[in-house]
Amino acid sequence: MGLMQISRRVDYGLRAVIYLSQQEPGKSCAIGEIAERQGVPRKFLEKIIQDLIRAGLLQSKRGSLGGYSLARPAERITFYDVIAAIEGPIAINACLEHESSCDQIPRCTMIGVWTELQRGITEVLTRTTIAALRQPACKELTGSSLSSAA
Repeated sequence: MGLMQISRRVDYGLRAVIYLSQQEPGKSCAIGEIAERQGVPRKFLEKIIQDLIRAGLLQSKRGSLGGYSLARPAERITFYDVIAAIEGPIAINACLEHESSCDQIPRCTMIGVWTELQRGITEVLTRTTIAALRQPACKELTGSSLSSAA
């Protein structure tokens, strides 16, 4: 079966941000702690964390109590923010990212489907906050619970 798939970079970045959102306010976490608790390779996570810092989603703190923490409240960080920080703008098909570069656009019968799918995905990702995922891992999440938590 073919999969439309989220990259490992995005998966690991989301795990790290969700983990940091579960910490006490003001607490910074070392990269080793985040990597170990989330089962993520440390070196790979270091690169992802830098992208999240550049995007203003995480902040770093030096010193013996240093590490990483959220740069703004989890209620103000969306899945879309994290994905865009790591991968850039989201496009489900190349034609939606660079419309002018596709010579099929004038006769393409699929563009409406891709556009509608893009809009739906973007809507879910922008309404789903990191705060909505601070719930226990075993709790079943439905579309309505994500919407209401945002």
